[in-house]
Amino acid sequence: MAEQPASVAVSTVIFGIQDHGGTAKVHLPLVRRVREPHLGRWALPGGPLRPDESLRDAARRNLADTTGLDAAHLEQLYTFGAVDRGAPDRVVSIVYWALVRTEVAATTRDDPNVAWFPVDALPPLAFDHEEIVGWAVRRLKNKLGYTQISHALLPEEFTLGQLREVHEAILGRRLDPANFRRRAEASGTLTPTGAHQAGARNRPPALYRSTVREELLT
Repeated sequence: MAEQPASVAVSTVIFGIQDHGGTAKVHLPLVRRVREPHLGRWALPGGPLRPDESLRDAARRNLADTTGLDAAHLEQLYTFGAVDRGAPDRVVSIVYWALVRTEVAATTRDDPNVAWFPVDALPPLAFDHEEIVGWAVRRLKNKLGYTQISHALLPEEFTLGQLREVHEAILGRRLDPANFRRRAEASGTLTPTGAHQAGARNRPPALYRSTVREELLT
């Protein structure tokens, strides 16, 4: 009996910023498996690559099927193909990671089998998805050091305080507000809108827009 060729799947790690106990944290949506193997376990959004779609289109489909949203940023992460990772069948997964903006990160389709979790408090995951999430988190932290990737996690207009909170959420530590403001203002990647945050007491903070095009985030 001839051996079956390996299947090709595409999975997407989707990051967004949500409030968690009064603190901004990086979250991601997971899908509860409704069939074996790993019935009932949470897993990354993904599935077989369709014959008529590109890898990138498949990654965007995962995002849309899970959250109903489009990504502010999407790029390929890595290919995972250990022989036993999809037992009993051989599965090679091409993984993308995506960022969605803060104002939509809490939105998902009305599905009891889809939920957002903080990346530092994930439930047990199916297959090797914990390893995949670790790769994606490290990539996000690394890119924070040499790109303006944090802009893709923010609303179109944001305060410097909100930008700092995103950096703190990714790095997992507090940053000095004054030093961060100086670096942000000197980066040449922000432009003031002339407006201020609505509803703030005393002196409302100024709102900014990113001047970085999406293709320059990579």
